[in-house]
Amino acid sequence: MNQSELKSFLDEKVIQYNTLDFIESDPVQIPHLFSQKEDIEIAGFLSATIAWGNRKMIIKNSHKMMDLMGNSPYDFVMSHSEEDLERLESFVHRTFNGQDFVGFIKGLRHIYKNHNGLEAVFSRKFNFNGNDNFNGNGNGNGKTINLQNNIHEFKKTFFEIEHQNRTQKHISDPMNGSAAKRINMYLRWMCRQDNKGVDLGIWKSISPSLLSCPLDVHSGNVARKLGLLTRKQNDGKALAELDAKLRELDPNDPVKYDFALFGLGVFEGF
Repeated sequence: MNQSELKSFLDEKVIQYNTLDFIESDPVQIPHLFSQKEDIEIAGFLSATIAWGNRKMIIKNSHKMMDLMGNSPYDFVMSHSEEDLERLESFVHRTFNGQDFVGFIKGLRHIYKNHNGLEAVFSRKFNFNGNDNFNGNGNGNGKTINLQNNIHEFKKTFFEIEHQNRTQKHISDPMNGSAAKRINMYLRWMCRQDNKGVDLGIWKSISPSLLSCPLDVHSGNVARKLGLLTRKQNDGKALAELDAKLRELDPNDPVKYDFALFGLGVFEGF
């Protein structure tokens, strides 16, 4: 396939999979349960955090997380008691346990109480030197939003407060070479302006053109078969390579192709 044929093929697959039907088998359904901005972004963050392994189990355990918070995530984060936190200690999803859940609630409270919330932290602008490898958008004063760097900065901010060392592993860091699949998926949910109603698009301060594709085993394998990716590992360098190719296909909405790559890999066994 040449570039235009590849684009046509992938655009068709986006249309096929970027539909409301996608929601029922995907953890994006969890933030869709809520209408208040803070509830949506906290529910999305927690469910994206545990989004690895069996998808039915991810969805089941994400619902359990919401139940443990009385289905009012923002209210729980901001006004929980010690007794409320003790209830969380029975939670477990793979290696994410109740102590991690408690740590995440405390980290989220810190973000909202001291840093103006999740969107404000992820949309911070920084000055970059010439060694910056990632895409950013300038605002005329030399500062840009660079989302892979902002994930790194978010992790530092999230864990500024006292926490267990084990909990840090549940937030990936692109500056350590990670593709940060789950946080990039979360950012897609929050930032992508989706006229099909899958991605929520409630964060207007971050342009969808800056998003990176959530790179996992499925999307990576499909991308290699289609010639979009040569690197064998699914790491930060592979993500940068895939991002560059997807931005050639659609610079304004590159991560729409996540639906195509994921659908081909998971539903079609491409």
